[in-house]
Amino acid sequence: MPEIGEFELVLHGHRVRYLQAGSGPVVALIHGITSTADTWVPAMAGLCREHTVIAPDLLGHGASAKPRGDYSLGAYASGVRDLLAGLGHDRVTVVGHSLGGGVAMQFAYQFPERTERLALVSSGGLGREVSLLLRAAALPGAELVLPLLVPGWLGRAVDGVGWAGARLGLRTRLDVGEMLRGFLSLNDAEARAAFLHSLRAVVDPGGQRVSGHDRLYLAENLPTLLVWGERDPIIPAAHGREAHALMPGSTLEIFERAGHFPHLDDPVRFINVVSDFLAATEPATLDPETLRARIRSGAPLAA
Repeated sequence: MPEIGEFELVLHGHRVRYLQAGSGPVVALIHGITSTADTWVPAMAGLCREHTVIAPDLLGHGASAKPRGDYSLGAYASGVRDLLAGLGHDRVTVVGHSLGGGVAMQFAYQFPERTERLALVSSGGLGREVSLLLRAAALPGAELVLPLLVPGWLGRAVDGVGWAGARLGLRTRLDVGEMLRGFLSLNDAEARAAFLHSLRAVVDPGGQRVSGHDRLYLAENLPTLLVWGERDPIIPAAHGREAHALMPGSTLEIFERAGHFPHLDDPVRFINVVSDFLAATEPATLDPETLRARIRSGAPLAA
């Protein structure tokens, strides 16, 4: 089995840490908010047998730099493009989890000529609903109380799903553990600032504030896979079902026993689902005239 290597690349003066393994067509894996590339290690171990798999720590996360700057979906998508270009990769299948799903959709929207396929895993950007925990963190003044909250109630919730976990919408042990790990990573002012900038770009106290629904028709000929945990307490599986209905030709896989991290809840099934998707679909091609006509029509073109 190919070894997963850890590397760094400096882009625009900022350090970007990434994992890479395998050879062949390129698959980019984009993690969610407060997470890191390490969330993809179990999936990389299987996918790298036939593909070059690259998983970065997004700016503001993990071991990558945490500068003052733009933490919008567009900026993240451009950062992924720049990393891949810097590594010599022009075309890619992009896979995104949670916030990373929003980044993946934005990447496909901004750079259709670079996007071969799209896979969204418990993705943001497909509906208003999101957990109380993230809506609370988007409140004004959260930066003042976040350092106090993180080691307290989250630490007490990790040993089991008790009152605190249930009230915050965390119902499975893995969801609690992963969210705890993510929030405990906000142990310095730079990390907390990057988190809040990233979160508030996509979430407000009422829920998700960014939606890709009005542009899903542009992905009509882009092979798209949607993977969701039926028990997802962060972003409901209904978002995946609704997106599937709006994206003719897309594939939907619901992991019945999984929560917000289906790639960790059942990594073997996840590897098989993604591998089958890669094998069964041809890379998308979108010529400028087709894109122009589709945008002007405001709706999918007839087959």
